[in-house]
Amino acid sequence: MKLIQWLAALPALGMLAGPFFLNRVEPLVLGMPLLLAWLVGCTVATSAIMALIYLTDPANREPEEGP
Repeated sequence: MKLIQWLAALPALGMLAGPFFLNRVEPLVLGMPLLLAWLVGCTVATSAIMALIYLTDPANREPEEGP
């Protein structure tokens, strides 16, 4: 597996490790408790990382046509 595909594990690790360190109500981030804002951020990061992996994967390129 390519090195860039290991990036997909980062949001999952963030979601699993976040509650141990960020389980508090204050400070509020965009009106949400800190942990909820962290989980929303991990969800958004998952989409961004998956898009990056998709764009860099050579299997998703169109095949080159020969003469």
